[in-house]
Amino acid sequence: MGDTVPVKTYVPPYQKERWQEHADRLGMSQSEFVRTMVQAGRRDFEIPEQPSTEEPAEGGSSGLEPRVKDALNVEEHRSWDALLDEVTDGVEDRLEETLNELQEANVVQYSGRHGGYTLTDE
Repeated sequence: MGDTVPVKTYVPPYQKERWQEHADRLGMSQSEFVRTMVQAGRRDFEIPEQPSTEEPAEGGSSGLEPRVKDALNVEEHRSWDALLDEVTDGVEDRLEETLNELQEANVVQYSGRHGGYTLTDE
């Protein structure tokens, strides 16, 4: 993997436990899980099927290149909106599902008064 450096963050104990449980289900170390989730968030919320040891392509590829090329192989000219729809397909459904799960677990709550979601004080 090459040279690595530590990154430190602080989360509530319940969050660390959830991350560890999820990492265990995926067969990953907690460090690998957190690194993958951060990268997934940076890459249009896509989670790789298998952990990758490849470095990003030089030039700062966002990880969307294959999806953009696939979309343009199907149709030569696509508008910005059509490409955006193609690469974000399913994100809204996954976000809604995740928010529902977090609300059921009392980790997140919706506040109509504040017009958005927030972490609970758990």
